[in-house]
Amino acid sequence: MLRITDTRTGHLVDVPAAPRRLLRSSVHLPPLDTGTGTGTTEDTGTGTGTGTTEDTGSGTGIGPWHLRVLLVGDVLARTAELNGLQVVTVLTTGELTPDRTGALDRIMAVLGIHPPTAVAPHRPDAALGGPADVCVLPPDDDGDDGGLATGVRIEVGRVGTAPPEQGASTRELLGAPDPSDTADPLAVRLLLLGHPHTEPLTITGPALAEARRTLRGWRGQVADWARHPSKPIPADLLRQSYAALTENLDTAAVLDLLTSLVDRPDIPPGARFETFAHLDRVLGLDLARDIGH
Repeated sequence: MLRITDTRTGHLVDVPAAPRRLLRSSVHLPPLDTGTGTGTTEDTGTGTGTGTTEDTGSGTGIGPWHLRVLLVGDVLARTAELNGLQVVTVLTTGELTPDRTGALDRIMAVLGIHPPTAVAPHRPDAALGGPADVCVLPPDDDGDDGGLATGVRIEVGRVGTAPPEQGASTRELLGAPDPSDTADPLAVRLLLLGHPHTEPLTITGPALAEARRTLRGWRGQVADWARHPSKPIPADLLRQSYAALTENLDTAAVLDLLTSLVDRPDIPPGARFETFAHLDRVLGLDLARDIGH
């Protein structure tokens, strides 16, 4: 069972209501706007932007905030499935042009976000098979458009990039800062997972670089631990991680747990491997990628 804080009431709510084993999730994106008046995107080539947000979708209006909303919906679905629930996820957006649809598909693929069951431009109830249990959406959405007034409400904090001297360019967000580094969009995923999803976040170049270093280090360690005999995940680690995930999708606490696990001499390498591999089913960081390399 998942317990999610409904941002309308501030109370934890069990979803889905027992005894159902089907979770209906509606993920509603902020408006996809390529203009400069909404604060959703920014023309980073003119030097006249505010430095608060940035279009990562090559002029399609897809920015870091959209990535975070999609990511929260993905973590919700992964956590529910890890707990034995069946999940139906419907992505609710405005009308999408073919270019925007293609860009959205590409960005979800590179960030490891599982595709939704359906995309519904308007009311998602029909595609969900009933009212949504959980609605993931921006805080300024009143819930009236798209049938999002029902269900537990998860409001996702705004994401932007810092000014150019401290920020992260489009290439850095979904690629590499220079030719000597390997492009790794999942560093963006790690960076977003490391902060409470309801709080505003500003992405900076140094923070993104640190996320890349962490991801490379963990993948190397997982590959090394994989050469040792497998050991069961310690019960206390499994209990702590599940408690964090099932109580408000606290991925930051899970990442802290993994960080502390790296150098614990009392945990054998085989158990560290199993812990990282198991929790990566929710984190979606491809931590086992370097095994055998």
